[in-house]
Amino acid sequence: MRERHGPASKIPPGVDTSVPNIARVYDYMLGGTINFPADRHLAELALQIAPDAPAMAQAHRAFLRRAVRHLAAAGIRQFLDIGSGLPTQGNTHEIAETAAPGARTVYVDIDPVVILHTRELLASSPTATIIQADIRDPDHILKHEHLRDHLDFSQPVALLMCAILHHLHDHESPTEISRHLVSALPPGSHVVISHFHNPGSSRPDVALQATESERLFNEKLGTGRWRSRDEITSYFSGTDLVDPGLVYIPDWRPDPDEYQFRGTRYYGDYAYKSLTYHSWLGGVGRKD
Repeated sequence: MRERHGPASKIPPGVDTSVPNIARVYDYMLGGTINFPADRHLAELALQIAPDAPAMAQAHRAFLRRAVRHLAAAGIRQFLDIGSGLPTQGNTHEIAETAAPGARTVYVDIDPVVILHTRELLASSPTATIIQADIRDPDHILKHEHLRDHLDFSQPVALLMCAILHHLHDHESPTEISRHLVSALPPGSHVVISHFHNPGSSRPDVALQATESERLFNEKLGTGRWRSRDEITSYFSGTDLVDPGLVYIPDWRPDPDEYQFRGTRYYGDYAYKSLTYHSWLGGVGRKD
């Protein structure tokens, strides 16, 4: 991959930059600058398995944009983004505020580097903030004083869990965590989820890539699961999926103008030949 990183700055004390970190690996895939040699090395290993991963990282950002715009158009004015990752172009609060001025956003992440850089980004924002918390402790998130000061849970909330549940191991009960969080939402709320997908025997070529990717992630990051459609669907428990349901992320209410990334056309023929295209699902559920 073309070198495109610059010096990462203001790393909090105690952060070991010699160990790869998923937020920084994803940042590198998106062309960001907050990454280190260990992150770039892991990204390059991943690219040997899935050469089009950067295009799909861009596709994921486009999915997020479309979902947030849809929710804003549906009247949602509060957004809870768990596992938000490092700031990049088109963050949730920016999309929400553009579509619905005054919309409020709370980001949640466990990574101190993410917290530091997001706080810098939000320093002048009266409508967005971030808290440091772990999705594996949903009660701590829901009872966090800063969250409750910023969001009104008597009104609909959009809960975003994009590219986070696939970093929970099975024994960490991602289904129960999702149900716990959804149960706290008032009627009219929505849930946005994206997740790595293993189609199994229906697409053995994609399943092989998914298995290899999962092996790499667990060896180097200690986390990463490519799950079945049924498993991912279970995370929407307590909601009804809105059209078009749980689909490959480029196919969720596509805007044709968004499908051109860095000169790579990945919709159309390319998309249906791409293994990576079939290995990421996304959807939006509504709680009535």
